[in-house]
Amino acid sequence: MNSNLEQGLNPYLPSWEYIPDGEPYVFEGRIYVYGSHDRFNGHGYCLNDYICWSAPVDKPQNWRCEGIIYKKTDDPLNPEGSMCLYAPDVTIGPDGRYYLYYVLDKVPVVSVAVCDKPAGNFKFYGYVHYADGTLLGEKEGDEPQFDPGVLTEGEKTYLYTGFCAIGDKTRSGSMATVLDKDMLTILEAPVIVAPSQPYSKGSSFEGHEFFEAPSIRKIGATYYFIYSSIVMHELCYATSKNPRDGFIYQGVIVSNNDLHINTYKPENKPGYYGGNNHGSIVEINNNWYVFYHRHTNGSNFCRQGCIEKITIDSNGTIPQVEMTSCGINGAPLIGLGEYPTYIACNLFCSNQAIYSPHNAYMDNRYPIITQDGKDGDEEMGYIGNMMKSATAGFKYFNFNGINKISIKVRGYCKGNFEVMTTWDGEVLATIPVDFTNVWTNYESAINIPNGVHSLYFRYAGEGIASFASFNLEK
Repeated sequence: MNSNLEQGLNPYLPSWEYIPDGEPYVFEGRIYVYGSHDRFNGHGYCLNDYICWSAPVDKPQNWRCEGIIYKKTDDPLNPEGSMCLYAPDVTIGPDGRYYLYYVLDKVPVVSVAVCDKPAGNFKFYGYVHYADGTLLGEKEGDEPQFDPGVLTEGEKTYLYTGFCAIGDKTRSGSMATVLDKDMLTILEAPVIVAPSQPYSKGSSFEGHEFFEAPSIRKIGATYYFIYSSIVMHELCYATSKNPRDGFIYQGVIVSNNDLHINTYKPENKPGYYGGNNHGSIVEINNNWYVFYHRHTNGSNFCRQGCIEKITIDSNGTIPQVEMTSCGINGAPLIGLGEYPTYIACNLFCSNQAIYSPHNAYMDNRYPIITQDGKDGDEEMGYIGNMMKSATAGFKYFNFNGINKISIKVRGYCKGNFEVMTTWDGEVLATIPVDFTNVWTNYESAINIPNGVHSLYFRYAGEGIASFASFNLEK
């Protein structure tokens, strides 16, 4: 693959890495992202240990793996590793150390680990508790803790937690708890800051009630509460001047199937196969970005981190952004050279689906992004299950003088790949493909208009194709 991989791309980590639930921060001149750790072809969420990736702020496309920063067996409640490490968050305490907050998958309490450096290794520190020693989540009347998000101001740390399924009246919403300077002891008991679906009537959150994934940021004097709504694919936000009261729903920052976006497709047409969403925002080099995740491998359990550049308007609002292939690049990619297809930001077929279909890899009804090998193998991702009508879209490129295009395909397929600059537009090139068990190059002349455009590939033929890359030439 050529140097195009050195641009900012989505997903921003290598195609064989699966880090969802990303919480991004800038520490000591580097961008650090903390998330859970899915397993390729895994049977459930978050099966691997926590690892960390970081990149220099002046070269934010150059990500480096910091290795394992915390193992599931490091928690005293989990010596056999039978519980998973769910989505974490990190904050700098009053003592200047880095505190990692997380919840194991079968207990209602919040665990904390600590390290002197942002890249680990973190050591178990304790459990969030009341002054009498009772653990948060175990006191009578407490709701179970989940998905901690943290913000430290002075000697206080604000801890946001919660998981609220539709119709579950035992869950009231996302909670905000205030911790003392020891990062464990509760100063102020939990209060609800965003309601669950059964308790949202009359609030600004109706239709976008809290589901999971609370994250908190402060911009100026305004607190931004970022969360996943009950429709799952949305990463929404609410704002307040008070970290524990008065949050008003504001909108969707990004959807991992691009619903609500009507700039390149109908508003209610899914542009990708969505699912749960989790992430947050960060400022890098005076620009703001949202980190979120997409679903791959026709499964809920192989999620990959993506980045989009966002704008924060003068009134503090964040307009919803499209999913793109551009990642931290934040601008159109070079419309020349070879690109891997795992950077597709649109993927769909005539079997339209808002959510990632269960076992799509097995039933061949939907195209998927996948890889060869097993978890941890550094195998380049590609698109599988390209059946008739399957369409892969890539946004955006800056084209200039492109007159030839080639694709790398394998599989029991016979037909054509049609190339367009819009998902339903004029076919600019038709590339015949045939049965083959090895990756094979096929090419065609093409005249792509100069300027910034998308690129879409639609399969029209028999059988099932796998699609590895495309190459743009002058």
